[in-house]
Amino acid sequence: MRRYQDPALPVAERVEDLLARMTLDEKIGQMTQAERVESDEADVTAYRLGSVLSGGGSVPEPNAPKTWADMYDGLQKAALRTPLGIPILYGVDAVHGHGNVVGATVFPHNIGLGATRDPGLVREIGAAVAREVTGTGITWNFAPCLGVVRNPRWGRTYESFGELSELPVAMTSYIAGLQGPRVGPPPSVMATAKHYVGDGGTDDGDDQGDTRLSEAELRALHLPPFLAALRLGVGSIMISLSAWNGAKVHGHRYLITEVLKEELGFTGIVVSDWNGLDEIFGREEFTGEEVRAAINAGIDMVMVPERWRHFIDVLREEVEAGRVPMSRVDDANRRILTKKFEQGLFEDPLTDRSYLETIGSEEHRALARRAVAASQVVLKNEGGLLPLAPGARRILVAGRAADDIGMQCGGWTVTWQGSPGPITDGTTILAGIRAAAGPAATVVHDPGGTGADSSFDVAIAVVGEEPYAEDEGDLPGDMGLAACDLEVIARLREAGVPVVVVLVSGRQLDLAAELPGWDALVAAWLPGTEGDGVADVLFGAAPATGRLPVTWMRSADQLPINDGDGQVPLFPYGYGLSLDSGES
Repeated sequence: MRRYQDPALPVAERVEDLLARMTLDEKIGQMTQAERVESDEADVTAYRLGSVLSGGGSVPEPNAPKTWADMYDGLQKAALRTPLGIPILYGVDAVHGHGNVVGATVFPHNIGLGATRDPGLVREIGAAVAREVTGTGITWNFAPCLGVVRNPRWGRTYESFGELSELPVAMTSYIAGLQGPRVGPPPSVMATAKHYVGDGGTDDGDDQGDTRLSEAELRALHLPPFLAALRLGVGSIMISLSAWNGAKVHGHRYLITEVLKEELGFTGIVVSDWNGLDEIFGREEFTGEEVRAAINAGIDMVMVPERWRHFIDVLREEVEAGRVPMSRVDDANRRILTKKFEQGLFEDPLTDRSYLETIGSEEHRALARRAVAASQVVLKNEGGLLPLAPGARRILVAGRAADDIGMQCGGWTVTWQGSPGPITDGTTILAGIRAAAGPAATVVHDPGGTGADSSFDVAIAVVGEEPYAEDEGDLPGDMGLAACDLEVIARLREAGVPVVVVLVSGRQLDLAAELPGWDALVAAWLPGTEGDGVADVLFGAAPATGRLPVTWMRSADQLPINDGDGQVPLFPYGYGLSLDSGES
């Protein structure tokens, strides 16, 4: 037995023994992360790849938990066939549950979890996600996003816990749930604090844009969540695709090496974002200049989904020419190998299939339902309309989001952008309303609201945003509801019945002009697969405890608007009505 294969030895000794046996090609392979559709088992073996990932929507067929476990085990066995038998790290974006997998529990997106103000609940969610991810063999999750959102035009607003650093700091409890006390064997899954640093503060909310702040401002507002993640022993940190004062963070040695690694003492893996090398200097594809800038800046694992073979060749050239020092390559390998040893991958590299049964389990769905209820923010409740009383009454449910799992889950669900429709298993908001209203009630589903009349006691309009992710969700223009949603609400109002608007969205929208005509408004955010949690609050089975994690603008012209900036909002940060008293 080689010394690195002896589990009785300290991890540091095992790492040094293995590192001394590795060739340059093996070290470069360890620093390379390829996408699963752009690589196969033979590539993992031949190129000594250190990591493989699934981007959003990159799934095996059929898309089922067992198929995922089979795929993972096949790739892992390929890694074990290399001369040194170094296992791979497999990464996935399980950002609100193991969302790529059909049938997994999908929890509320982070903005909803921020509204709960409940770090303990978020820790439970992290642990549940870890169990479901473990069921497919995967040991690395590219979550949580700790960006502090400052402008809802940002297409990743829903991936942020809130607009003040206090909320992302508190919700780093997700890391403790995901990893446990430290990175370790299953069901511990290595967390990734992302995106370092300042991605939520770009000008105009432009995804991958420029955050223009002094260093003091950057440290005060955007750094605290990462400090909290470091205190919890987060295993990896992902670099932001954005820039700081014009310089792309992927090539920023000061922020990555001098601040993160040296000043703050981070010893885990620094990983790039998707094709993060490409635009360091404003070009569409990376060259040797970008590769050496990124590696010398301190990036350890490089996510090069499609052009990973070219990356290997270019990095080899840079090292052989002396432009990337061998000490930097060895540092990156130490960090990567350390996490593999800590996870126990050298001893137990394959899927522990006892965790397959946790995927979409009743226990996890009950937890998600509880989280959904806790995330609901009641913003208006004219005349004490809410909670609705179960019993013999006629209820009209309208709106395109009422019976649509895809819309209530949002982006990063089964596919990268997500999509409307019955894309995975779960309970729609409509189904939750039917159950909560009780057998004596008559619940009529009329998506367009064309059948609304005075015979109904109340109408519930479930409206909002269609799914999106990242820059494709940026909103540089209008911030209001879609015309089709406004038309539905108008029909309900014309019928003369009380109207409850349930807003399914990844951010606050411009509603001030419409709000006077609505009797009640509930921000449901993107609740995930358990829509019955929304109904629990509507019908009083759960208290309304959610509070705004963001400031709600009176007009899009106010953007950016944040707590303490002197502007008068429609609803302030922290606002939310309690249905027992109607007071926040």
